[in-house]
Amino acid sequence: MSSNYAISTGPILNWKKKYIIMPFGLVSAWNKRRRSKSEDLGDPWKYKPAEYWQLKDQNPPSKRHHGSSVFTLREMEEATNSFAEGNLIGKGGFGRVYKGTLRSGEVVAIKKMEVPPFKAAEGEREFRVEVDILSRLDHPNLVSLIGYCADGKHRFLVYEYMHRGNLQDHLNGIGEVKMEWPMRLRVAIGAAIGLAYLHSSSAVGIPIVHRDFKSTNILLNTNFEAKISDFGLAKLMPEGQETYMTARVLGTFGYFDPEYTATGKLTLQSDVYAFGVVLLELLTGRRAVDLNQGPSDQNLVYQVRNILNDRKKLRKVIDPEMSRSTYTMESIAMVANLASRCVRAESSERPSMEDCVKELQLILCTNSKGLGMAMHTLRMV
Repeated sequence: MSSNYAISTGPILNWKKKYIIMPFGLVSAWNKRRRSKSEDLGDPWKYKPAEYWQLKDQNPPSKRHHGSSVFTLREMEEATNSFAEGNLIGKGGFGRVYKGTLRSGEVVAIKKMEVPPFKAAEGEREFRVEVDILSRLDHPNLVSLIGYCADGKHRFLVYEYMHRGNLQDHLNGIGEVKMEWPMRLRVAIGAAIGLAYLHSSSAVGIPIVHRDFKSTNILLNTNFEAKISDFGLAKLMPEGQETYMTARVLGTFGYFDPEYTATGKLTLQSDVYAFGVVLLELLTGRRAVDLNQGPSDQNLVYQVRNILNDRKKLRKVIDPEMSRSTYTMESIAMVANLASRCVRAESSERPSMEDCVKELQLILCTNSKGLGMAMHTLRMV
């Protein structure tokens, strides 16, 4: 999914009886065809027939603290004032995202699946993957799923509402608040913690690769705390393995791991590469891919890769929107160095997300101390 909100589901097993047949009955035939063609029969994320979702003797996924809800089409229409344009807050490959208000009064983000017929099966798959994965995860740096709607052919995902939108909008001047360096570092730390949680396997016993990590999938709440969204392309790694061979390379241009692109080998380090690209966006304020630039300057990684460890040249690519009084060159150089290691062509040479978290926390501390010393020097003068 390519839009800016993701979900978390809770217990699917306690649906009301009148909804048991409606949600996935119409796609059960497709599920059977897909299962028969699957080359990975042991994949725990493999779709099950609709009946599977209703069996009480199955072990249910771990429940989120707030649970989740199954909504009807009518409730989605009421929440969005019949999908009024005034409530539209985003668009993506999955469809449109609306701001809505549930009958309980809770403000939410509602993602409406709108895909062309030839992509219907792909859209259904992403919908189910996101529901399945987020039902098992619970972390403050992942956007929460409030519920979903699978009413007839209609598909909706209902998320917690993130008041500050996505990171890319703020870096490109669309957001109303200017992002200074300390705030950018805190956003990077929050996103890194979220990815480290996915990679740690502590949630479901097996590591998860997000596969579509990017600045538009980092959402910000009122306090500018970062939360990762959009899990439609996420992949559960095979148990005991560090690599998964894929026939199709999925993700977003500009964030692709070059090793994954060339070989089809998906690893946790594929997310690390994408995280490195986001670090470069935070550092420079530029987009991962800018088609308005010349052919050699469209890709941010290729544009700055050779100057990340040269302090003199590095000064020229620092986002001019940041106030000079909010950062130290030492912290800038440290982030540039970390980013350069994250985007190395060989996945084995990249740091883990856990290491990224530790380094970024040190960088934030270094920047704060450096600014404090500078202020003390000014007072002395």
